[in-house]
Amino acid sequence: MSVMSDIWIRQMARDHGMIEPFVEAQKREGTISYGLSSYGYDARVAREFKIFTNVDSAVVDPKEFSPASFVDRETDVCVIPPNSFALARTVEYFRIPRDVLVICLGKSTYARCGIIVNVTPLEPEWEGHVTLEFSNTTPLPAKIYANEGACQFLFLHGDQPCETSYADRAGKYMGQRGVTLPKL
Repeated sequence: MSVMSDIWIRQMARDHGMIEPFVEAQKREGTISYGLSSYGYDARVAREFKIFTNVDSAVVDPKEFSPASFVDRETDVCVIPPNSFALARTVEYFRIPRDVLVICLGKSTYARCGIIVNVTPLEPEWEGHVTLEFSNTTPLPAKIYANEGACQFLFLHGDQPCETSYADRAGKYMGQRGVTLPKL
C-alpha cells in the first residue's frame, strides 16, 4: 500500500471526478490553507454547521440520536461553545476509487488551538460530502472558518482492488449531501 502523490491526485480529480470542486494548488494567503499538497488534499469546510446544544438535557445515543441536540447555522464563522462540538461538511464532493482507502487528519492550525477534527476513513467506492466533526477541547469558545481548510485527506492505494467495496454493501452513508447525522 502506498501514499499517492499530487500527480496522481490531480489526474484522478481531472479525469475521474474524484474531488469536485478541485483546487490545483495550495491556497494560503489570509486563509487556513486548502487545496492540493505534495501527498494529500486539504479540504474546505462548507457554511453549514450543526452546533451541539444541551438545552433539553439530552443523552447522546448513537442508536437513537435526536436532531434536537443541534442548532443549525449557515455562516462564514461558526463559534463552538467550550467543551462542545459541531458537525459540518466538506465543500468538496469525493468519489473514492475501488482500490483506494482515504485517511483524514486535522489541520495543525486548528489542533494548536485545541480544536480536533475527526473523520472516519473514506472506504473504497464511497462517495459524498464528508461529514466533519469539530471538537472544541478548550474552556473557551472556538471559531471555525467556512470555505477555508479544515483537514487533510491522504490517499492510500491498495496492492489490489478490494473484494467488497462500500458501494457493493450499500453502505448507509453512500452519496450523502449536506451534514449527515448518525444513522443506525
